[in-house]
Amino acid sequence: MTTYHIEHRTTYTYDSEVTGSYGQVHLRPRDLAWQTCMTHEITIDPEPADLFRHIDLYGNEQAYFHVVQPHTRLVVTSTSVVNVEVNNLDPGLLAMPWEQALPRSRQDDSEAWEATDFTFPSRYVEIPRPIRDYARPSFPAGCPIAEAVVELMHRIYGDFTYKSGSTTLTTKVSDLLEKRTGVCQDFAHVMVASLRSLGLAGRYVSGYLATRPAPGKPRQVEDAASHAWVGCWIPDAGWLYLDPTNDRLIDDSHTTVAWGRDYGDVPPVMGVIFTEAKKSTMNVSVDMAET
Repeated sequence: MTTYHIEHRTTYTYDSEVTGSYGQVHLRPRDLAWQTCMTHEITIDPEPADLFRHIDLYGNEQAYFHVVQPHTRLVVTSTSVVNVEVNNLDPGLLAMPWEQALPRSRQDDSEAWEATDFTFPSRYVEIPRPIRDYARPSFPAGCPIAEAVVELMHRIYGDFTYKSGSTTLTTKVSDLLEKRTGVCQDFAHVMVASLRSLGLAGRYVSGYLATRPAPGKPRQVEDAASHAWVGCWIPDAGWLYLDPTNDRLIDDSHTTVAWGRDYGDVPPVMGVIFTEAKKSTMNVSVDMAET
């Protein structure tokens, strides 16, 4: 088991006063069979008039806040302590033919009903015809589900180039297939769309990835970052989680915060402001340290 202290800070600055700010955050790490959030705190500066939490449709904790003090700077800080272990699934179930893992073919399975929600197009994950053509070679008839999904992950990692700033939130999967560049969010959206194009359940996951410094080098704050990866539902086994940006299964260096159909369900911080400001900036920093 690995224990992390995680600080996620988002700072907004404006060139004129903001008179009202409404925000929604997904920042509390989930409690899972392999992960326990020991402590979690959200602080907001200026202090909000309202701050409350609830659990959303997918079991994620959402927090909402309302700042009414006029301000030109808003800082949202999340601090967590989390225990994480490696999540191991039953190898026998991972070997089932991929065709048997289609949720809509298993209507006698109560968990399949939940998984079916992750087989349809969503706001940021459309399923264009070319994505099925892209995914299909990784899924020959009768191929074990885990083998096929890992092969798809390998191909996405090899075919796409990580390039910061090359895409926006509204970049479509069809555009990603053409340009073959993006960030972790885009790698995840492509893989989710690929799985769904074949009738499999693909889940978008947001969280943090701890990276270890090279031997003899000090740990840097920049060695941790917000991250995104993918879950594929395996009947009776649960969800197999894969990180296509780094070509690996998730392990105890990944801390899960929230999951949904795509990025739009689980943005770390989003909101609405009332202001006459013409310019604004946003800075995000994450520090993830083993304790």
